[in-house]
Amino acid sequence: MASNEAAVKHDVFGFGQENPDVDHHFNGKSFLTGLVPSGDEIDVHVASVNFEPGAHNNWHSHHDGYQIILVTSGEGWGQIEGEPARSLKPGDVMIFHDGVKHWHGAKKDSWFTHLVIGKGTTEWLEPVNQADYDQLS
Repeated sequence: MASNEAAVKHDVFGFGQENPDVDHHFNGKSFLTGLVPSGDEIDVHVASVNFEPGAHNNWHSHHDGYQIILVTSGEGWGQIEGEPARSLKPGDVMIFHDGVKHWHGAKKDSWFTHLVIGKGTTEWLEPVNQADYDQLS
């Protein structure tokens, strides 16, 4: 069993459903639980996202908004273009401002969960270089 699997699968916000709408923007599988219903009065997206070990999203940026991730369980990585990847553990927070290219996801041997708070539209970009990801430890 990969590390942190029980913690992620029994997270306070639930495990969620496989997220096929964005699978083509991920290396590996993610699972999504929406936490705030969308509507005309709410223009902020709030969800819990679970990543299987090694799963991570492509480089992307957010326009006319931002993205904040709050780690709740497991271990992962987050990286802003031009900066070193940052090791993430429960309690860590990363903020990605409007137009900032970044990626985030699980470590190779750990499940990973973060809450996401976002506003605006997402522009999906190229995959993270797998050799670069594989070198993270």
